[in-house]
Amino acid sequence: MTLSKKTLEIAITQIGVEEIPRYSNSGPEVEIYLKSVGLNKGYAWCMAFIYWCTQKAALKLAVKNPLKRTAGVLDQYNSRPLLVTFVPQPGDIFIMDLGKGLGHAGIIEKIVGNTIYTIEGNTNAAGGREGYKVSRKKREINTIKAFLRL
Repeated sequence: MTLSKKTLEIAITQIGVEEIPRYSNSGPEVEIYLKSVGLNKGYAWCMAFIYWCTQKAALKLAVKNPLKRTAGVLDQYNSRPLLVTFVPQPGDIFIMDLGKGLGHAGIIEKIVGNTIYTIEGNTNAAGGREGYKVSRKKREINTIKAFLRL
């Protein structure tokens, strides 16, 4: 099994995890994601969630995690140019650049036409970057800056 497929498999097991209390960037699981990148509760955690899933997958497969240990979406993107691709496939990490140094990221589960179906941490029904749970979302490819391939 590839690292990207194992990462996606682990992300699926986390669907439904919520912050406690909502909109606090804290809670038992959220704090585990944040600790995986060296942070305490209270920080945006979409990239920390991805790093945690990838780290867990890498350990199960006895391979190195190619991601940088960071909760910063754009930091991850800028520090890993060799992982960047512009044609997505399942298991890739999508990167959104929302301006002013803000970003959002998630893991692609499937692609149908120009729509990507994703699993994202720190999101909500509206698809915000400061939500409160891990959930499935769908996004149009033209809203994405790039993809990282593990």
